[in-house]
Amino acid sequence: MDRDLKAILVDVLGLEPDEVDEFDNETGLFGHLPELDSMAVAGLFTEIEDRFDMLIEDDDVDAEMLETFGGLLAFVEMKLIEG
Repeated sequence: MDRDLKAILVDVLGLEPDEVDEFDNETGLFGHLPELDSMAVAGLFTEIEDRFDMLIEDDDVDAEMLETFGGLLAFVEMKLIEG
């Protein structure tokens, strides 16, 4: 899961794979990565939905889940468990 989500960040945001490989649960995302602006968030969610075959509702999204890589990873894992 960790590796798949990192691959999505590389593909959608155009980040360097070596940089993203270093991401841990505390790595800041929204507000920390210039590439992850409000327009990129929509593309990121679309790609997550496509690759993980899930639906992300507007009500699911909050600032906290985008704050760190760990928060985003926990959100995706939770959505997969919910089915």
